[in-house]
Amino acid sequence: MTLTSITQMKKAEMHFGHSTRKWNPKMAPYIYIKKNGICIIDLIKTYYYIQAVNKFLTTAAMQGRKFLFVGTKKSASKLIKIAAHKCDSYFVNHRWLGGMLTNWETIKASISELNELEAQEKNKEFESLPKKQAFFRKRRKEKLKKNLHGIQTMESLPDVVIIVGQLEELNAVKECRKLNLRTVTILDTDCDPDLADLFVPANDDTSASVGCILQELTNAIVAGQEEYKKQKQI
Repeated sequence: MTLTSITQMKKAEMHFGHSTRKWNPKMAPYIYIKKNGICIIDLIKTYYYIQAVNKFLTTAAMQGRKFLFVGTKKSASKLIKIAAHKCDSYFVNHRWLGGMLTNWETIKASISELNELEAQEKNKEFESLPKKQAFFRKRRKEKLKKNLHGIQTMESLPDVVIIVGQLEELNAVKECRKLNLRTVTILDTDCDPDLADLFVPANDDTSASVGCILQELTNAIVAGQEEYKKQKQI
């Protein structure tokens, strides 16, 4: 789906914000009206910001930049994985581990451990171990896989981090800011625009809204990646 009209955006429920009791006053410029106790997001501004973000992502992809998608809440988890796979990127959709970026060397060591355990299991080395030892190794592998499978092939820090659910992913946001990594965030009316480099003001709670926006962003990345491949062939 390509967002070509306000009608399509309304159908995806991008305009529904949070209740007026939970809103962040910093989001006031992006709110069209408050109706029946609900903040209604200005979809004209949403559309404008999507176009601006798309331009940035396409340019970044044309330069060979790497992307990390982050979103662990229920409405975003599956969509984050789908979006990352679509544009050959990395993702975190289960749990953000403290220091996942700021303590990257330790995370890399955990990824190496995961790769080693998977190799041992594939070679049936677990079968030659005592049952208790084999059980603990398998459980360790499953735990690492659950937390790290989306970044298992990531060899270095990403260039751009795309975040869904700013409040839920504050630790990720703080790590990105500490490392000066560029962020793109879907901001609902309870979020803080000061904590995002680039953003799209929109509903970040429903799968319809998140899915449509992620599709727009991944399309922009893929377009840039295709151009990058063409440039490398010249």
